[in-house]
Amino acid sequence: MEKVRGLKPFTHDHHHGRMLCWKIRAGIAKGVSFDRIKKYTDWFYTTYMTPHFEAEKKYVYPILGEDDPLVKKALASRRRLDRLFLGNKKPPEIALSLGEEKLELHIRTEERKIFKRIQEVATPEQLKALERAYQEQEFEENTEDVFWE
Repeated sequence: MEKVRGLKPFTHDHHHGRMLCWKIRAGIAKGVSFDRIKKYTDWFYTTYMTPHFEAEKKYVYPILGEDDPLVKKALASRRRLDRLFLGNKKPPEIALSLGEEKLELHIRTEERKIFKRIQEVATPEQLKALERAYQEQEFEENTEDVFWE
């Protein structure tokens, strides 16, 4: 099933989220200090992931409704991600490893389950509204510390 146009900007955002996961894994594999990786993830999460999550909450999830089990699961996952990436009391190495795994799972669930379900149940009007509502944010890499290279 080809992805509907209104979901494509969200899928592009997910690509950048997957790249974040790859960068975390690459940094860990290279022995980069967790503080350096954490500085980047803080920037990325605040700059890109938080606005993305808010847009999904505002435009995507309402198509299925707040009582939908997939939406409830996604919102719970997002709260866990916020705790891991933003307000974590765990050592950075644990937070980054867990966060990378959880973010990858969150993205996969949205792409394979939530977006698929939306394509099945959304009305043409809902899909048009989604297309008009959210435009992809142009990604500008933070090259201050490219620890993954």
